[in-house]
Amino acid sequence: MKKLNYKLIIVGSVATLAFSMSCKKFLDKTPTGSLNTVVLANKAGVDGLLIGAYALVDGVYNGQLGDPWRTGTDNWIYGSVAADDAHKGSTPGDQPSAADIEARTMGAVNDYLDPKWRMNFAGVQRANDVIREIPMVKDGSLTADNIAQATAEARFLRGFYHFELAKLWRNVPYADETVTYDAGNYTIGNPTPIWDKIIADFAAAAAVLPATQPQVGRANKWAAKAFQAKALMYDHKYTEALAIFKDLIANGVTAGGAKYALGKFSNNFNPSTKNGPEGVFVVQTSVKDGANGLNGNAGSTLNFGAGGPATCCGFFQPSFSLANAYKTDAVTGLPLLDTYNNSDIKNDQGVSEASPFTPTTETLDSRLDWTVGRRGIPFLDWGLHPGKAWARDQDDGGPYTAMKNIYYQAAQATTSDTYGGWAANQSTANSYNAIRYADIILWAAECEIEVGSLENARIYVNQIRTRAADATGWVHTYIDATKPTGGYTSTPAANYKVGLYPVTSFTDKAAARKIVQFERRLEFGMEGHRFFDLQRWDGITGGPMGAGFMGTQINAYLAHENAVPNFPILLLKQAKFTVGKNELYPIPQAQIDITAGNIKQNPGY
Repeated sequence: MKKLNYKLIIVGSVATLAFSMSCKKFLDKTPTGSLNTVVLANKAGVDGLLIGAYALVDGVYNGQLGDPWRTGTDNWIYGSVAADDAHKGSTPGDQPSAADIEARTMGAVNDYLDPKWRMNFAGVQRANDVIREIPMVKDGSLTADNIAQATAEARFLRGFYHFELAKLWRNVPYADETVTYDAGNYTIGNPTPIWDKIIADFAAAAAVLPATQPQVGRANKWAAKAFQAKALMYDHKYTEALAIFKDLIANGVTAGGAKYALGKFSNNFNPSTKNGPEGVFVVQTSVKDGANGLNGNAGSTLNFGAGGPATCCGFFQPSFSLANAYKTDAVTGLPLLDTYNNSDIKNDQGVSEASPFTPTTETLDSRLDWTVGRRGIPFLDWGLHPGKAWARDQDDGGPYTAMKNIYYQAAQATTSDTYGGWAANQSTANSYNAIRYADIILWAAECEIEVGSLENARIYVNQIRTRAADATGWVHTYIDATKPTGGYTSTPAANYKVGLYPVTSFTDKAAARKIVQFERRLEFGMEGHRFFDLQRWDGITGGPMGAGFMGTQINAYLAHENAVPNFPILLLKQAKFTVGKNELYPIPQAQIDITAGNIKQNPGY
């Protein structure tokens, strides 16, 4: 679905912005350019409101509070940098509030957090505007089917935005269509998690939405079911979730009607092959559409190397620990679950561009080189990664660069744009996979471990690993981009070896959990999920791994990164994950103030 150019805000009532505005006097005035409910009381008006509600699924709109990289749905800072996937990158002093998130020293006034909160509640209220407007349509332009469909899509979107909030803060207010400024009930609190209400929104949407949609960006019934099951996972209701995952695996199709399937791993991150059979719900982005680049993947605007594609701005650099996780056993091709961080993959940290360098020859999972840009290995079709020349500050960011958000050189003209008139080639058509089919398979494996069959879990994990083991999907040796074959040979670019788990690997729940959790890390590295996975598994938030699990993982990561030679990054020297606190983000102080203290702060802040 094509988004609104320039992401114009469309609201049906001034009151619906109570959560995203903090000034009563402003609320007493009709915003310039807003449309009133009388004008919108027809099918075209409801359709416009619904498009406006969809327009925020990427977490960005023109004129928002804060920069787009603070609010993007890809959650690069909140889900990857705050975990063990990545470093902030750039220089230590650039984006200091992001630096505080990496250092685990952020507080309630961190200026990344309030825009993120406001963005998602703006999305909630746009969805509620649709539901509020429908009863006002009296001209007969809406059929019963129109009403059911629009309501279902609005409830899906309301669930989507609340879910984004709950992932960061867990205990957040739930705002349905009855919450307005005029009703005087907008200062609602956050006494408990709202998983049940999020689940109910997705379930209601799934019951009505069609199996396919005329635009690929619209949610179909299977996307709603997937989010319903995901929310059940966060609420640790594995039996209910597993039933839905089995249905999705057996019958699910994309909004375009393609049966869910695992294609080539790299296709998920190529703007020229997006919306394939693995796309359960894909946050749509576009360029060259007259929107001055504002409809591109704005959350990742900064996340390019200082050389190579876009040549700015050096943020979001994969960690040493993430790269190490892709090492495999030379005999079995299985991950080194307990020893992967005992030594670092050979890298060029501290090595100048003029010095010779040969990449490691040890056995590796093939997904490494579609996830982590590293010296001496082809970087998509941009040629061999040159190392330090592409790093803005290698000393403090490390030797690696992000890949999954990058376009191909051959398609740069059609898949990139200048963001907002200032960031050349930093707006991309590389859409974000909010849920892809690999998620469904590995979540099903998790549920099987908890309430089903360990053997079924093994089969699911091996489906993912079978794709990674397929040599046709590997990165191959680069020769010369002018060659007829596109510059690549049939020779793998590294010593890839990916094996399948034998029956004896899944001997008990503890062993099986570790395997599935590690597989999610390999499959979804740099996709903004890692923090939330660790949080979901931690016993403090009701997960199966016991209280302190998340803290143990992240503190071990911090200890490793701080011990890497020639890596003096100061941000990590002061970093410490505090159990009972850092599993959640601090609720923005501005939001506590707006509600006169009805919203309560998370523990430890």
